[in-house]
Amino acid sequence: MTDLADLSIADAGAGLRSGEFTARDLVDAAITRAAVTEAHLHAYLTLDQDRARAGADAADAAFAAGEDRGPLQGIPIALKDNMSTRGMETTAGSRILAGYVPPYDATVVAKLQEHHAVIMGKTNLDEYAMGSSTENSAFGPTRNPWDTDRVPGGSSGGSAAVVAAGSALAALGSDTGGSIRQPASLCGLVGVKPTYGVVSRYGLIAFASSLDQIGPFTRTVTDAATMLEAIAGFDIRDATSYRGDTPDISSLLDAGVAGMRIGIVKELSGDGIDPQVDQACAAMYKALADAGAVVSEVSLPASEYALSAYYLIAPAEASANLARFDGVRYGLRVDGETTEDMMAQTRAEGFGPEVTRRILLGTYALSAGYYDAFYGQAQKVRTLVRNDFAAAYEKVDVLVSPTSPTTAFPIGERTEDPLSMYYADVCTIASNLAGDPSGSVPIGLDDGGLPIGFQIMAPALHEAQLFRVAAEVERLAGFDARPALATSEVLPA
Repeated sequence: MTDLADLSIADAGAGLRSGEFTARDLVDAAITRAAVTEAHLHAYLTLDQDRARAGADAADAAFAAGEDRGPLQGIPIALKDNMSTRGMETTAGSRILAGYVPPYDATVVAKLQEHHAVIMGKTNLDEYAMGSSTENSAFGPTRNPWDTDRVPGGSSGGSAAVVAAGSALAALGSDTGGSIRQPASLCGLVGVKPTYGVVSRYGLIAFASSLDQIGPFTRTVTDAATMLEAIAGFDIRDATSYRGDTPDISSLLDAGVAGMRIGIVKELSGDGIDPQVDQACAAMYKALADAGAVVSEVSLPASEYALSAYYLIAPAEASANLARFDGVRYGLRVDGETTEDMMAQTRAEGFGPEVTRRILLGTYALSAGYYDAFYGQAQKVRTLVRNDFAAAYEKVDVLVSPTSPTTAFPIGERTEDPLSMYYADVCTIASNLAGDPSGSVPIGLDDGGLPIGFQIMAPALHEAQLFRVAAEVERLAGFDARPALATSEVLPA
């Protein structure tokens, strides 16, 4: 019999409604799995077993009363620890927020609870979502379930790891420059960044407000569509929330790709991409063509400069957003002789080295005499990136590329080389700058048994096209591998 912790959302929902098992059974299976895997992964920062069981019991009671709130009812879901949860510690992976318990829920959390989903707890992340490996957390790194000597990706590495390992059936992460798609790629999952504004950012602890977006980690494309449909929609509390109708998401999952125009991004293949990743993606390009798609190469010339522009825009916004953490209102406070001294000491002790690096970089880019030369120029590049995407989408329906230039790299390999670490997001950053939706689907394993992700990008508000191609990629790849760590049996220490 399949361990309940290994089910998809769709299969778990079918079992719940047939009476084969209960939501309490599902949650207990996830907790049992976490008891085995967490000693090896450190993916959860908070695993609230009592709250999860109470949520499961409430979902079961609703089923018994004939109340069905949709496909997420009774499903164990984890949250990246930069999403506010009422009554549960929310740290953003930073010492400066250790012990902070929000008095309110983020909109996405409230939406999940309205659907009677079960919140398992909060997952580890790079501090304030600044990183590509989940090694920058103030509370220690998370490890990859496929190989615990390697990173799970970042910054949402904890969310990716719990879904890959089975201590949650799905999770939410945030994506500023690839922080959902890259860890999804490295952990063998489906991960989706929706169109900017489609999912409310209210209650998300901000990194870079014009780039941040919340999205799901799941084991299947169908499950990702289910999750995104549950959390999408206008929110008056988010000034950047999209006011139109929620984009169509799942209507084309079974439509196939015959007749679709698919563009391979020229700048995201060949040089700089690991040969095994490049070869796996090339095989998928051919498979899509054989399935009836019209596949061609498309150039995004400005994407060559997207990484440089991102690492000016994102730190600049971070330097403004993180100014609120000053030791005065909440979080860590280190006393000093003056207010200025208190703030300086609080930030020096509270912020880690990567956050400090980005605050300094962003503040410099915004300073008098340098604003136009750095931040202003980066925004002009962002416009060029958007224009390139717009021109490409006049020729093709979606764009495709590798999600990550490599598979999971060893823990510690890039911590002393920030530029090498930043390059981990080279394939994903451009769509954040454009604000368009994109997702990653696993398509195979490299020779070392590590997952390879395939990225699909679509025009703004065209999630249905993205999911249509993603579903076909999933069918063509037939990826059903699970990491050895995804087990409820006792593992050696």
